[in-house]
Amino acid sequence: MSTTYRYLLIIMKNLLNNMIKNILYILCLVIFPLSVFGKEAKDTKYDRGIVMKTFIPKGQWMVGTTFSYSEHVDDNFEFLSVLKDIDSEGYTFKITPLVSYAIRNNISIGGRLAYSRSYTKLDNISLSLGDDLSFDIEDYHDVSHTISGAVFLRTYLNLGDSKRFGLFNEARVTYGYSTSKSTSGTGVDLSGVHQLKHSLNIGVAPGLTVFINDYAAVEASVNVAGLDFKWYDQTKDQVYKGSRHASSANFKINLLSIDLGIVFYL
Repeated sequence: MSTTYRYLLIIMKNLLNNMIKNILYILCLVIFPLSVFGKEAKDTKYDRGIVMKTFIPKGQWMVGTTFSYSEHVDDNFEFLSVLKDIDSEGYTFKITPLVSYAIRNNISIGGRLAYSRSYTKLDNISLSLGDDLSFDIEDYHDVSHTISGAVFLRTYLNLGDSKRFGLFNEARVTYGYSTSKSTSGTGVDLSGVHQLKHSLNIGVAPGLTVFINDYAAVEASVNVAGLDFKWYDQTKDQVYKGSRHASSANFKINLLSIDLGIVFYL
């Protein structure tokens, strides 16, 4: 082996050794700080102190109902100088029984039924938007009935260590069916519309539960998100037919959908 060849081998060996040393040095510079940072992050992990406790135990039954009623009577009433000579009366009531069963701690499944009826009798109303735009509505009647059923899954969360106050979140699927009949005019001018409505709602409703005693609680919930599907079929004067389909998706707080009720845990 020539002297030049031996020199080349020695030079290549030294270069290889130096390269390996540099690579190991760089790896140490990278890995060591990461390991120290990971250890510090693990040692300083933030603990919120949240402890999941049983608010509704497994095997608990819940039954309850909500009821609402409203009525109005207008006699020659005026509203904002636009709606005048209002003569009307009507009412609306709704009853909703419900039942659920806790399949696990803080988790329950259940269902609810609802029936509502509304009636409106409008003898006269005058709409005046100026001298050139005004008209009257007379002899209008409307009656509607709605039946709906829902199944829901509810999860509970206690507030701190309290066994009296708790939050819940309810995922529900609701189907509704309603019929309505409206008429206007009298005699040969009488006209009527019969309408069938089907609706499907998939929604989420968070709420609050407050126990009055060991068995009774007051609940409040509000719809915040959901998918709505509605189908309408109309028949006018028993001759003309029409239909309509509507769907919507929303993520908002609907203050008109607040449900209040008293429930009993058995």
